[in-house]
Amino acid sequence: MDRQTPSRRRAYWLKTLHQWHWISSALCLLGMLLFAITGLTLNNASLIPATPVVTTGEAQLPDALLTELQAAKAAGKQAPVPANVAQWLRSEAHADATGRTPEWSPDELYLSLPRPGGDGWVSISLDDGLVEYEYTDRGWIAYLNDLHKGRHTGTAWSWFLDLFAVAALVFSLTGLVLLQMHAGQRAATWPMVGLGVVIPVVLALVFIH
Repeated sequence: MDRQTPSRRRAYWLKTLHQWHWISSALCLLGMLLFAITGLTLNNASLIPATPVVTTGEAQLPDALLTELQAAKAAGKQAPVPANVAQWLRSEAHADATGRTPEWSPDELYLSLPRPGGDGWVSISLDDGLVEYEYTDRGWIAYLNDLHKGRHTGTAWSWFLDLFAVAALVFSLTGLVLLQMHAGQRAATWPMVGLGVVIPVVLALVFIH
């Protein structure tokens, strides 16, 4: 029995580690592919042609909403866009002003609308209600690159990035322990691990200044 105990303990840990390893790898699969692909597109951005599509337009804010907007301006410089005005902007100017704090000037409201893969802005004249807007779409590669960087992606995507990072840590650490447990039967294990550590360290020390 005493001789069987270490082997049973090893079998238990191998089974447990393999389970955590495959679960974390499954959770990381799409994220790993996304970050690997966008790592290439970001690192070689100068080689990828991009033609931004710019859309501009004008509209007229109804008088009742202009009055409401002027009242919000009088209430304070940090006032949000009134709900009715935000709804109108979404319908008429395709602008999502919900939860955004605009910039107020004496005669204008300016709303910046950055987003993954593009940018945008809306301005509303507080004198006559003229609405001007412009949106820039830089394409799906820029969109994926911004997902990689977490640029203007919101709270939900930020949470996903944190969860993905935790799952990737579990995947990497369980893989390292599994390497250690199998190293006795695989002579190349630690030399390969050593190369994976030494190569980026040497590159960083020698070629990055």
